[in-house]
Amino acid sequence: MKLIATLICSSTMLLGAVSVSASQATAPAKPDIAKGEATYTAVCASCHGADDNSGAPANPKLSQQHPAYTVKQLQEFKSSKRANPIMSGMVVALSDADMKNIAAFLSSKTAKSGFAKEKELVALGERIYRGGVSDRQIAACAGCHSPTGAGIPSQYPRLSGQHADYTITQLTSFRDGVRKNSLQMNQVASKLNDREIKAVADYIAGLR
Repeated sequence: MKLIATLICSSTMLLGAVSVSASQATAPAKPDIAKGEATYTAVCASCHGADDNSGAPANPKLSQQHPAYTVKQLQEFKSSKRANPIMSGMVVALSDADMKNIAAFLSSKTAKSGFAKEKELVALGERIYRGGVSDRQIAACAGCHSPTGAGIPSQYPRLSGQHADYTITQLTSFRDGVRKNSLQMNQVASKLNDREIKAVADYIAGLR
């Protein structure tokens, strides 16, 4: 009986060890921030800035963005689901691991605050961002991107402080069906006119 018990105990311990080993083998590798910084510096910094806070209004600030969102966009640039010839060319050689490393690096950096420029429009932008336009079934931006523009990790991107010019371009692209990688944003933007898009973008630029 003692021999049987010993064998059962040994078998249980062996199975447990195998199970742990298998679990460790299949666990995804943690992103490497140092590698992400190196790849970002080589591939991305010339357009998005060495500090990840692009000084060019046409190019987005990337610092402090949620990693899952960044990875999704890079993958969709590579597959052309998000059509952009420049970005597609930049990411074509990146592996999924490279993308995750870059995303982890960017999320570790602190975004610089921006500011609104159009005093006449910022009040309109605030109303739309915070409350939407009920009579036209336009949802409030804050519902998904949060009142401060911080976004919701793994679901909706951080927006606060983003260049107004970049946001205008993206909202217009969503509205006109040029950017097609978010049906939800296509539906929301389709109801906004140019003045409203400009107002929302300017308000977002000053969010913090």
